[in-house]
Amino acid sequence: MTERFPRGKTAIVGSATFGCGEAPGYSSMELAHQASVQALASAGLKPSDVDGLFVAVTEDALSGLTFAETLGIHPRFLDNNRTGGSSFQVHATLAALALDAGLCDVALIAYGSNQRSSTGKLLQASRPSPWESAYKPLRPISSYALAAARHMHQYGTTKAQLGAVAVAARQWAQLNPEAFMREPLTLDDYMKARLVADPFGVRDCCLVTDGAAAVVMTRADRARDLCQRPAYVLAGAQATTHREIASMADLTVTGLADAGRRAYAQAGVSAQDIDVVELYDAFTINPILFLEDLGFCAKGEGGRFVEGGRIAPGGELAVNTNGGGLSCVHPGMYGLFTIVEAVRQLAGEAGARQVKGAQLAIAQGNGGELSHEALLILGTEETL
Repeated sequence: MTERFPRGKTAIVGSATFGCGEAPGYSSMELAHQASVQALASAGLKPSDVDGLFVAVTEDALSGLTFAETLGIHPRFLDNNRTGGSSFQVHATLAALALDAGLCDVALIAYGSNQRSSTGKLLQASRPSPWESAYKPLRPISSYALAAARHMHQYGTTKAQLGAVAVAARQWAQLNPEAFMREPLTLDDYMKARLVADPFGVRDCCLVTDGAAAVVMTRADRARDLCQRPAYVLAGAQATTHREIASMADLTVTGLADAGRRAYAQAGVSAQDIDVVELYDAFTINPILFLEDLGFCAKGEGGRFVEGGRIAPGGELAVNTNGGGLSCVHPGMYGLFTIVEAVRQLAGEAGARQVKGAQLAIAQGNGGELSHEALLILGTEETL
């Protein structure tokens, strides 16, 4: 059956981040509140206007209920889904469907985490399986390192190519005043970084920060009344392939290969049409895998594709223009921040890192251990 996504019938009209980096004194819920109020205000709205709520706060299994109560809203449509860092792409897809069906009129998608202030370390995706625990895996790092090692073995991907991802992310971050890590990072610095889980050093791994993000969605017929340059939702797709990394059929192919194909079909575009690519770079291997699976290069060519500054500022393809999870912000789950950055690029509001003439953007999320992949394709009014 052909998928029928409401292409361009809904749009993101407000977005905000708050507390990126360190935000001592705030709970995760309070951080999410702050980003939400700012995102709503950017569209001339207030919390009482929200009747569709999509939220996932890690430490609260019923965070949707808590969030609604503490922000004083009474949504007609509520979703508290969690697939990990890809939750927010799922939220936006559901919001598009709910808005198009008339189940709500103003949808708020929110997330906040005080992970750095409260724990100071990367939280594990899950407890090790009984048959893995004897090997004392450092999850989720060990799982992604396994995928990186396999890609290196199978396709000749090098440590320097992984480093090219980290260096490009830092170069973008240096153009972003909100980024947590803005100090220069050379390939030599990357190579000398402390080993964490072979082949990963510390610069292969995402940051541990606080932070919150929020976006506001409504139907397209109302979008221009609330926002000068809305980001229209052209596609939303997801794919689940496994739960534990030991059950991943091929460590070099993710569910994004399937989800991306379907999203392109929904939007009526191809990889060659995309101007900005915001990927979930929890680890340096992720963009390499995802660029392959999204069709920007052939399988196995990702390492060579990112060399030579191709995905850095001034390169051929703008990837993770805010600095990504590697250098900008990563408060436990990063997927909503890819959406915010894509919206800023399409609105022409990204300052020194602005990609000239950006009209089409991918905002991707990754959940579990390369387990669940989801993406949105967003476009300006010119793409409708």
